[in-house]
Amino acid sequence: MDASQPDPLITALDATGIDYELIACDPTLADTAEFCEAYGYQLSESANTIVVAGKAEPVVYAACIVLATTRLDVNRTVRKKMGVRKASFANGEQTEALTGMTIGGVTPFGLPDDIALWVDSRVMALDRIVLGGGSRERKVIAPPAVLTAAGAEVVEDLAKSVD
Repeated sequence: MDASQPDPLITALDATGIDYELIACDPTLADTAEFCEAYGYQLSESANTIVVAGKAEPVVYAACIVLATTRLDVNRTVRKKMGVRKASFANGEQTEALTGMTIGGVTPFGLPDDIALWVDSRVMALDRIVLGGGSRERKVIAPPAVLTAAGAEVVEDLAKSVD
C-alpha cells in the first residue's frame, strides 16, 4: 500500500465510530484455525467473511460473515436471500478481483457498495469477534456492533451449526 494514501481498512473502521484493535499476524498463520492456535484466540470468537457468487446473469455477490465454528448455509439461506437458483463460494481469483483481498484476509470493511453484506445472528451475540483485516498480515478485534455500523444486515440462520 502507498504510505501517502490513507489505509482503507482504518478509514472504514473509523467511520463506524466503534472502538477496535488491529493485530499483526504472520501471513502464513492467517487462516482462522492456525491464527487462533498461534495467537491464543478461540475459534468460537472468530468470524470469517466469505464471498458468495449467485449463478445468475448478471452475477450477484454477497459477503457473508459467520462464526468459524459454523458453516455458511449457501444452498438454502444464502441462495434464497440472493434470489438465485444456484450459488457457490467465490473462488480465490473471484474474491481477489472483487474485493482486492486474498482469502484468509478478507474483511467486511470497505467492500464495494454493490456487494451485499450479511452477518449471521450468532455473531452478534458475542462480546467481541476476530475478523480478517484486509490482508493476511492483520486481524481486527471489535465488538460485533461494528458490523452493523458498517452496514451489515443481520440474518437469522445464515449459517448452520457444525455438529
